[in-house]
Amino acid sequence: MTINKKPMSFSKSIKSTQVFPEHTNHLDTMFGGKILANIDEIAAIAAMKHAETNCVTASIDSVNFLKPIRAGEIVTYEAYISHVGTSSLEVCVQIKVDNPFTHQSDLAVLSFLTFVAVNEDGEKVEVPKVYPTNQHEEWLFKTADDRIQKRQDQRIKSREMIEFLKSIEEQE
Repeated sequence: MTINKKPMSFSKSIKSTQVFPEHTNHLDTMFGGKILANIDEIAAIAAMKHAETNCVTASIDSVNFLKPIRAGEIVTYEAYISHVGTSSLEVCVQIKVDNPFTHQSDLAVLSFLTFVAVNEDGEKVEVPKVYPTNQHEEWLFKTADDRIQKRQDQRIKSREMIEFLKSIEEQE
């Protein structure tokens, strides 16, 4: 089903699970590492659905923990493509936490990741563009350029830091 443009909703992937005590730390809140693993998994699924090929994680651009997630709560991970480059895909992951007794639902975590679409040989491949279909998606789509610029700036800073650290090691 290779086409030039797809709606953001085409890639939408949802996973719900209950938080059990073994998923929590000594403060009775969900382990951050468990949350990150689940974010990466659901984001990869959304990226592969959109690209219709393998996708690899290039970066976890941001993870904002907005509300603690506690044992007994229901956690819903929702991921979809918010922007596409040539072979790169920005994935937005929202984690909502639901209290099954009060039926209150809150946004607990917001994350953006970048994936790269690759073929069987691991070479980058071009992917279809994406377009928004509602107000929420429109906002994410319009604000993508700022996030892309921040990623590019951070990549430059990371390369500079690597070079600096290499130079220190060579001096020792």
